[in-house]
Amino acid sequence: MSTFVKFCGLSQADSIAEIPAGGAAGFVVGVPQSPRNITAERAAELVGLIPSEAEAWGVVVDPSVDLIHQLFEEVGVDRIQVYGTVPDGLDFLELHHLVPSVPVAPSPAGAPDPVVPAAETYPRIHLDAAGGPLPGGSGLRPDWEVCARLVDANPGRKFILAGGLTAENVGDALATVRPWGVDVSSGIESAPGVKDVTKIRAFLAAVTDFESSHG
Repeated sequence: MSTFVKFCGLSQADSIAEIPAGGAAGFVVGVPQSPRNITAERAAELVGLIPSEAEAWGVVVDPSVDLIHQLFEEVGVDRIQVYGTVPDGLDFLELHHLVPSVPVAPSPAGAPDPVVPAAETYPRIHLDAAGGPLPGGSGLRPDWEVCARLVDANPGRKFILAGGLTAENVGDALATVRPWGVDVSSGIESAPGVKDVTKIRAFLAAVTDFESSHG
């Protein structure tokens, strides 16, 4: 599988076992209003179960410097996906392993597209829907046409598309936006925060089918 696939909001070991080689597990920490929130201690336990060929990601909202340090140093994540504001006081290596989430809303004709943070600081960029009640896991879809323009305007950037993805639409999303990777949470759940292994496998099969037909 050449497409990067991240499963977000994981909390159980059976989901960890489904992560594809080259993919990632996302753990929501420090967001108590999210049904997918887990403690740093639980995240550290799950990080220890991730296959060596996959990455561990923290997922945070307006984090403090202390939370960033805790996730890198104590939990052992490889990257941290940030909704909201990146705090001051981080060194370059820490910043380099952050993945800012850019909210993408429908863009009226002639309106400017969202600003993408600099590649020199942030090698990977997350694209998600704007205006949801919670950052991530809302099932809301960003404007794919706007996302596609961002991808076209920034050749070589590693964009990860999120928001409302399912096994049924991920092929269309890949064809329309052409992102480097995809990120799924609610689309592989049987209930908020409860991952469904059958849906996980169907999602991966849909990505594989897209790659086979567009190879």
